[in-house]
Formats: sequence, C-alpha cells, structure tokens
Amino acid sequence: MASLRRAAPLVFPAVSRHTATVIFIHGLGDTGNGWADAVQMWQRKHRLDEVKFVLPNARIMPITVNQGYPMPAWFDVKSLGPTAGGTLDARSRQEDEAGILESRAYLYSLIQQEVSDGISSDRIVLGGFSQGGAMSIFSGLTAPFKLGGIVGLSSWMLLSHKFKEFVPESNPNKETPIFMGHGDIDQLVLYEWGLATEQKLKEFGYDVKLETYEGMQHSACMEEFDDVESFLVSRLASGNA
Repeated sequence: MASLRRAAPLVFPAVSRHTATVIFIHGLGDTGNGWADAVQMWQRKHRLDEVKFVLPNARIMPITVNQGYPMPAWFDVKSLGPTAGGTLDARSRQEDEAGILESRAYLYSLIQQEVSDGISSDRIVLGGFSQGGAMSIFSGLTAPFKLGGIVGLSSWMLLSHKFKEFVPESNPNKETPIFMGHGDIDQLVLYEWGLATEQKLKEFGYDVKLETYEGMQHSACMEEFDDVESFLVSRLASGNA
C-alpha cells in the first residue's frame, strides 16, 4: 500500500567523532527536511560536533480533521483544540492509539539502530515539534531503555487518560530531563495543553520544564532554537554526559 511507504530519515553526520545522537521528529504535514535548517543552526556553533542528527519522515495517511486528505503524519488527528470536558484526558480518548503505537515502534527501531552502531541509549535525545513533540514525550517516557533527554515543542501529552499503563515497571526515564517549549498564542496546539502536560508530568514525578515564548503562535522562534541548543549541549556535549 502506498500509504505504508515511508521515506528514509534525513541524516546529518557528526562533525567529529560520533558519540551521541539526536532524533528530531517533524509535525503534521511536514517532513524531516523541514527541520534541516534548525539542525544546521545547532551545528553552526560547533558545541555539538560529536552529535549525529536524524530527522525521520512520517508515512502518508488520511487525516480526519482535514476531511480525510492524506499527508505525512505520525497518527490520525480526529479533533483540534478543546474537547468536551476541557481536559487532556477528554482529548486523549479520541486519539489514534494504534497509529501512535505504530509510530513509537518505528522510532524505537531508529534508536535501536543507533545502539547497534555503538551509541549508548543514554547518549540519545528524542525530540520533536507538535505531533513530533507529542510522540517524543510519549515514546521517551514509555521507553524500556534510558534516554539522555526529551524535547517537546508546541506539543502535548498523548493518551493521558491511560499514560501510566504504557510506562515500564522499571521506569528508566523517571529522571530523564524533559524540555518543553510553547508559544502563549498557539492557535493549533493550545498553550493550555502545554501547561496541562507539564503539570501532569510533574504530578507523575518527571523532571520537566516548560519555557513560554510570548507572542509565538504554532511555530518556533530564535530564542526557542537557542534554548533547545543549550539543552542539547547540557545533555550531550563532551564532559556533560
């Protein structure tokens, strides 16, 4: 089926000896190439020369909120904005659980490939924007292996009404730092969802910090790019691991 075809990830090799990897996941309707400029910006200051960047591509699928029009997506989106009840849990009951779990398995295969190539999983950061950020938070915190960090930009918590069911008993990422960034006038993934996600993750005992970007819509800004770079340096630069 054409809908099952997936383009290979876009890869930016480490500038020097490869000791760490960032897997950064695009949002709905985008491709890995959409974040190529960001990666080149993060590499420009040579603070992450030992880091390989992997930008995976979602497969093409019909999206319910777009009248079934097919586009690159990590899972189907059945509603946007607040749902009845106005809570994360109310929204998550409408989510495409099968699609989320399928994409999580694919992301895990990318991580396993890095591990097979000699990179310890705790030298791997999983991050993303919007759908990709939601996948990063969910996949990272429910992973059966320890990661170096998690980044979720303009994102939210997937399957929040049953999230704990997916967390391994050993909970290897209980102390893994999570960086979240969100614009306070985001019209697609509402700022309230980001705040609610941070609150719920803190209630679960996770090490999460949400940075707010005033006047930013559903996008990214230079200040946020710099904050992500600083987070990556803190987690992956030589001597910081």
